Amino acid sequence: MDNVLEREDDFDEVKAIEAAVQRLGAAKTEIERIIFGQGDVVERSLIAVLCGGHALLVGVPGLAKTRLVATLGTVLGLTENRIQFTPDLMPSDILGAEVLEQSTTGERAFRFIKGPVFAQLLMADEINRASPRTQSALLQAMQEGFVTVAGEAHDLPTPFHVLATQNPLEQEGTYPLPEAQLDRFIMQVDVVYPDREAERRILLETTLMSDVQPSPVLSREELVGIQRLVRRMPVGESVVDAILDLVRSARPHENPDVDGVIAWGPGPRASQSLMLACRARALLQGRLAPSKDDVAALAEPVLQHRMALTYTARADGKTVKGVIAELSGKI
Repeated sequence: MDNVLEREDDFDEVKAIEAAVQRLGAAKTEIERIIFGQGDVVERSLIAVLCGGHALLVGVPGLAKTRLVATLGTVLGLTENRIQFTPDLMPSDILGAEVLEQSTTGERAFRFIKGPVFAQLLMADEINRASPRTQSALLQAMQEGFVTVAGEAHDLPTPFHVLATQNPLEQEGTYPLPEAQLDRFIMQVDVVYPDREAERRILLETTLMSDVQPSPVLSREELVGIQRLVRRMPVGESVVDAILDLVRSARPHENPDVDGVIAWGPGPRASQSLMLACRARALLQGRLAPSKDDVAALAEPVLQHRMALTYTARADGKTVKGVIAELSGKI
């Protein structure tokens, strides 16, 4: 009898995965109708949301990062707010503040006015143009799901995702994000220039009189259900071992080959992020379980912002992406 029940549970799980694959395929198609020429960026951004995490979009201005986040919010059925980070932005501009109000009877009381962080999808635009103090205001929100103002905790909406855009650090007026905050992002998505054909399509379709707008595909409830499904997907022992081998090999005290190359490596949160991301990628591509190919494909976006090279390695021309490629090639 127990075996029959297990088979029925497995059958229900497979049906749920197949239904989720169809819905996600429709959502991805709708997003790519608005954002074209950035297939990898769209996929990785969706993966971050399906994991219930946050993503850091890095690229020069003008590559549709802001439009991508706005499109994701509409298509996935999430309420969205945007914060334009500037050097004079204060933490209270993000979290909110208490104001003193006086009633008609003369009584005075403090009332909390929510900041823009109270949204299901928060777009932190050009996050590295704000001061480190303001950047850190997002730290508790991203990790704990609530913010504390004047000693009182305020819960954030569910789900809560931060998709932050960042300009390359070489540009004027940027502040590097602290390592503790970088680790809160499940992955870093590099947004590169489109190829010629994609840019040609951009020219033709975005300079018309009427701008194309995305349509909702998923609801909040559907998205939350799919996020739970991602965490229930089975992962084989070989994939688990591949994740552990990869992440641990990027730590200099555990891998002699990278001594003198990597200054500091990824922690256990990187392993957790890679495990979730592999599950989400498998689901997005219509598979019932992740494979080692998912580990290799997601190694760079999950690890690159969680490790740093030594000065000597940088002087020798090595890059973080190159080191990750070498390590992931061995799994």
